Amino acid sequence: MNRQDDYDVIVVGGRVAGASTAMLLARAGARVLVLDRSQYGSDALSTHGLMRAGTLQLSRWGLLDRIVAAGTPPVHRTTFRSIGEDPIQITIRPSAGVPALYAPRRHLLDRLLVDAARESGAEFRHGARVVGVVRDGSDRVSGVRVADGAGRDRRGDGTVTARYIVGADGIRSVVADAVGSRVTQSARNASAVRYAYFDGFTTAGYEWAYGDGAAAGLIPTNDGLHCVFVATDSDRMRSLRARRSADENFETVFRMAAPDLVERLTAARRVSRIHGWAGATGFLRQPWGPGWVLVGDAGYFTDPISTHGITDALRDAELAARAILAALGADRSEADAFGDYHRLRDALSSRLFRVADEIASFSWHGATVQPLLRRLSAAMTDEVEALESLPAAPGWDHAVEATPAIT
Repeated sequence: MNRQDDYDVIVVGGRVAGASTAMLLARAGARVLVLDRSQYGSDALSTHGLMRAGTLQLSRWGLLDRIVAAGTPPVHRTTFRSIGEDPIQITIRPSAGVPALYAPRRHLLDRLLVDAARESGAEFRHGARVVGVVRDGSDRVSGVRVADGAGRDRRGDGTVTARYIVGADGIRSVVADAVGSRVTQSARNASAVRYAYFDGFTTAGYEWAYGDGAAAGLIPTNDGLHCVFVATDSDRMRSLRARRSADENFETVFRMAAPDLVERLTAARRVSRIHGWAGATGFLRQPWGPGWVLVGDAGYFTDPISTHGITDALRDAELAARAILAALGADRSEADAFGDYHRLRDALSSRLFRVADEIASFSWHGATVQPLLRRLSAAMTDEVEALESLPAAPGWDHAVEATPAIT
């Protein structure tokens, strides 16, 4: 498995996608280094909610019990509200590996995944800023360059080498830019999101609301708090922010999305600052090339209105790890293993990507948003079925089989 590289795999980015990929690779015996520019346990912008596929992944990897033990409340019901329509309530029925849904705080989830990767043997270096890649004589990516030698490499020049480099460093991925990964699909719309943590809400689970060109969500999370978000198109959010205070802007968009819930919002107490995301259009990038693989938002970013980003990251971490292990072990050629990862990722992402883009247009109203939500749900069901069909790998104690080919 090893050449004369420092590591088998270097993962750039140690959040959900990067830490999960590193954990799975290390469990299979690969020598893994994770370089992350942020500090251990720091928070991140997030809508928090795990969908069924994301919860399934944590369960399959033996980590869901840690989420539960941290006091993350179980979600047994999802309520959809749209103006002029009766609320639709969906019971989250327990299934194998998924007793309920969960929405852990990001500092909790990210730290949990980093700890699990370290326990599996992965090495982490926080505060290490990757500034580019290095290539060998055949133009294959063979390592990374770390600013100011922060990688503590043995050469002393900021260069660390590996058989494979994994870019898990977000939508503005340094790795994706350095390797020249091309965008294969682009979204047309972008939602702007504002969220904060509130005390004093009582909900039966996830609550999503869709109204006059806006959406809102109530998401129960740790410490008895709710993450409450509002979303609308970027131009409208920018216009509102120019004329109102942060609190007024938040309540205005919430009222547009969920007028029936405003009384509950004003009765609750905001206990954090209001966080914001100005909006960025989604994309799918070419996720692999000679010596490199992209995972998470670095390779596939869908609009946050889908509340599916964490789930996508957990899904693709396993798909990428399976491909990398197959190539490392010479079980399959790099082109075959990574090509199948690419095809499966796109097969599971494209439908959800398209419908999330339609929802992010905010051109719907109460009645017309419901067919979009049904399409979103159907795409999520396909994802769960694909993950359930993967070969069982409890603890990843045995060699991981290759990702099934898409025909």
